[in-house]
Amino acid sequence: MKYLLITIAALCSLISHVQAADVVMTATQQQSLGVTVTPIGKNTMLNSRRFPAEIVVPVGQEHIVSAPQSGLLDQLFVAAGQDVKKGQAIAHLTSSDLLNLQRDYLQAMTQKKLAAKSLARDSELFKDGIIPQRRYLETESAHEEVSASLAQRRQALRLAGMSDAAISKINPSTGMNSGITLTAPIDGQVLAQMVTAGQRVDMAMPLYRIAKLNPLWLEIHAPLEGLPFVKIGMPVQVPKLQASGKLIAVIRNVNKADQTMHLRAEITQGSEKLSPGQMVEAEISLGAQAQHFSVPKSALARQGAEALVFIQTKTGFHPLIVKVIFEQGDEAVVDASFKGDERIAVSGISAIKGTWLGLGGE
Repeated sequence: MKYLLITIAALCSLISHVQAADVVMTATQQQSLGVTVTPIGKNTMLNSRRFPAEIVVPVGQEHIVSAPQSGLLDQLFVAAGQDVKKGQAIAHLTSSDLLNLQRDYLQAMTQKKLAAKSLARDSELFKDGIIPQRRYLETESAHEEVSASLAQRRQALRLAGMSDAAISKINPSTGMNSGITLTAPIDGQVLAQMVTAGQRVDMAMPLYRIAKLNPLWLEIHAPLEGLPFVKIGMPVQVPKLQASGKLIAVIRNVNKADQTMHLRAEITQGSEKLSPGQMVEAEISLGAQAQHFSVPKSALARQGAEALVFIQTKTGFHPLIVKVIFEQGDEAVVDASFKGDERIAVSGISAIKGTWLGLGGE
């Protein structure tokens, strides 16, 4: 056991020593050993490549205006392509169902007034000891029930599209209104008009599609192999339209058809040049990840759990430990402290490694 520990310690010392040392190898020796070199390449898995992407409206920036009641659209005030402000009138709907809701609301108002008078009367009678407590409690319960019914009728009118101001004007003396003015729910642009004036519509039928178009989302399809390199916050551009933004989501749901990953970017600059549904080409900038380089797999030498490459020098080669990020086919993407103009050995690696470990050479 003692001999084994000494051997392991000696081997570790040897490896530590050779890792710091360059490999001295003349051009003649390199030729005789079949050593060839090639320049390293920048990682082009994502950087400087363009990917198909679709422009979409972000969640929460798009609204569908639907018919609150069945009826007749007797007026339309806006059309597709127009900008609208929140609260702006966009259509007018005439509905017989609305009359029925207002009638029920008026009946509930009348019942509420009668119940309130009965409660006030019985409250005084109960205080004077003229009626028993049970009768007072029954009157109070009836008043609460009628109040709840009135609140329910009022909510039904809100759902039918009437504003609180319009509801407050409903009373037996002024009569009822059979029309509803529909308004825009947000500031934005009308992207679609699904109906025409004079058309009869059913409840919940879509009338308009309105959306806020700044910012916009970019749904990008990129190679799955690029997953190790993408990070939220990376700059994204649409070069042909001078639009830009940043990556906001890496969606881990792979497209089965083409094995691409789904990325989402938010476009904040130049979004006025883009339209929902538009197909564009997007670029992702790796930024600080420029230290990722592409090298032939044959250039990698394994030393335990580590990988290294041999960089050509004036006197031979310098060993450099690299972190392998991804391997595909004959290439590997590595994270290493390259300057970018190095040349590395791609053949004769065993001979160089043997010399480096002191197993051969002169």
